[in-house]
Amino acid sequence: MWKKISIFCVLIILLVSFHCKKKSQVQGMSLDVTFSEEKLSDNLITDMTYRWTTDGQFTQIGQDMNVFVHFWHNNNLLFQDDHIPEIPITEWEPGQEYTYSRRIYFPEFIDEFDPEFQGEETLRLSIGIFSPLDTTGESKQEILETKLKVYPPPLDTPEIIFEEGWYDLEINPEAFLKRWWWTAKEARCIIDNPKKDALLVIKGGVNLEALSDQKVVFKINDRILDEFTPEESFFEKSYNIKEEMLGESSEFFLTIATDKTFVPAEVIPNSKDERELGIQISFIYFR
Repeated sequence: MWKKISIFCVLIILLVSFHCKKKSQVQGMSLDVTFSEEKLSDNLITDMTYRWTTDGQFTQIGQDMNVFVHFWHNNNLLFQDDHIPEIPITEWEPGQEYTYSRRIYFPEFIDEFDPEFQGEETLRLSIGIFSPLDTTGESKQEILETKLKVYPPPLDTPEIIFEEGWYDLEINPEAFLKRWWWTAKEARCIIDNPKKDALLVIKGGVNLEALSDQKVVFKINDRILDEFTPEESFFEKSYNIKEEMLGESSEFFLTIATDKTFVPAEVIPNSKDERELGIQISFIYFR
């Protein structure tokens, strides 16, 4: 049975127009946040830029502090991007600006068929700092809180169809990938051709205990996009696909292949899984 997920065509990243700022709870520290997409939607990869500013009232912080970034939908934590800034906060000084960008993904959460849906959803964005050694939460200090309007993707976004060579979706909240499809030796997707440049992101994994030197190959139509041998169990690959690579047809093929496969029942003790498995694919994004 064919399995479908929504995917999208990408626009050239523009200078952001979304801007938010809030008075800091930490004296002398403020934060501006911008996004590389002018209009935010769910199922969207975008660059999020942080511009931290310290003024003359800022006092240097002597303990290690991380940044929490929480996106709330109603009372549910939809996703987060907690991180350590490129320049540690302990090195920040008064009268300086610290700017960096991180790529984030807005997951699918909008139900357009909900009778109460009014064309947009609101997320609450909360950003601040905290000590990674604190188990009480007392070190948490919010720097910014704002609301974001998030819309459904455009109607003309492409669709990806998992055509052949795929096993059923598997879900394990305790695993690193959380959800994935195993491939056979070769698996193919059909994707609507957006007739413009696009961003392709693929996340997946390999079983290094079963196959230590397994090659992974990505192809668009009959052209090799990339081939590599993962050195770690999990990988994430990102490609800026040029329009001319997609061809003139209304659809194109994305093929994911490997040079070696394994049967779990033959290499994993007590396994009864007789499938011939290639690699795990947990996420394909095209927009």
